[in-house]
Amino acid sequence: MTRMTSFIVVLLVMVIGAILAICVDGHISFDQQEIKVLKSIKSEDGDVIDCVPITNQPAFDHPLLKNHTIQMRPSFYPVSDSTYTKREAKAITQVWHKTGKCPKNTVPIRRAKKEDLLRPKSITSFGRKSHQSIPRTTTFDPTLGHQYALMGVRNGKFYGTKVAINVWKPFVQIPKEFSLAQTWVISGNGSSLNTIEAGWQVYPELYNDNNPRFFVYWTRDGYRKTGCYNLLCSGFIQTSNRYTVGGSITTMSRYGGAQYNLSILIWKDRKTGNWWLRVNEKDVIGYWPGSLFNSLGREATRVEWGGEIINLRTGGRHTTTNMGSGHFANEGFKKASYFRNLMIVDGTNTLREPKGLYYFADKHNCYNVKPGNGGTPWGTHFFYGGPGRNVKCP
Repeated sequence: MTRMTSFIVVLLVMVIGAILAICVDGHISFDQQEIKVLKSIKSEDGDVIDCVPITNQPAFDHPLLKNHTIQMRPSFYPVSDSTYTKREAKAITQVWHKTGKCPKNTVPIRRAKKEDLLRPKSITSFGRKSHQSIPRTTTFDPTLGHQYALMGVRNGKFYGTKVAINVWKPFVQIPKEFSLAQTWVISGNGSSLNTIEAGWQVYPELYNDNNPRFFVYWTRDGYRKTGCYNLLCSGFIQTSNRYTVGGSITTMSRYGGAQYNLSILIWKDRKTGNWWLRVNEKDVIGYWPGSLFNSLGREATRVEWGGEIINLRTGGRHTTTNMGSGHFANEGFKKASYFRNLMIVDGTNTLREPKGLYYFADKHNCYNVKPGNGGTPWGTHFFYGGPGRNVKCP
């Protein structure tokens, strides 16, 4: 057997082993032989969307969810204390919607392919964030690779958040880097860190393209062994047959032109302890069961909104990966990216504007953040982003 043949055999064993892996405590599962598929939809972006019975989705591989009863709809929705009428945003759609839809009582799951497994540095890292994926808002260590431009609120008791984020298609220099915009709902620290996350991202290594995609994430141990993107491991329970987490977004904002928003609402159902996710003001996607978490089983103590990139310093220089639109925050509406109508859910299940906000950008010559002036219809908002490497960011 030649050395090349031996390498191919080893590679095939790795791939087959990954496909047959069973998900335990948040680890990744690709055992699609055990998932019943009622319908498959080929999307023009290359994705295959499998319509799976709602009771047969990967979430139920998690040992904490073996006897879980699906909650098909929230017990309540947070109410707003705002007195103004908000204009309806231009809602996002996903590319696969053009070629089909999933039947009732199924959920659309983006199929993980064998080639997806070969892109990351290791199978165990596929679909996982690193330990440094929570913004360090007090010190900046360039060796960590993650950079942020965000606003947040801390030292409170929070039961959710609502925000509108405009969607862009930022340039990403190399596949192992990403650019995203998201909200973090956070409790705990270090190895006890709990997070719930949702937003949009461009991540070539994960998706094999440069399309902006809707994503979710969670962890309960500071990104060490639990949690993953989308449905690549057990945990998040999807109830919608309309949207797929990890799916490409069809419409995106244009510099100087139309702006398209991803509206996100995350809130805790106080009757069940589950954390629900809704997009587009009306589309309930699913929930993170409260039993997945420890400190987030009570409430969040911190909420953040903002952009994040990975800077791997290829060639010893700062990455040219864009954040948001790729333009600095001071360029403003239709040019810079933004988060608007920032809200938190308080202990009375009411949506309120957050007080005592802080803002943070660890390298403001590469990416920055600029708070807005408030007022209706945008409420509390901010602009953020930047081009990455430039004259002042070598």
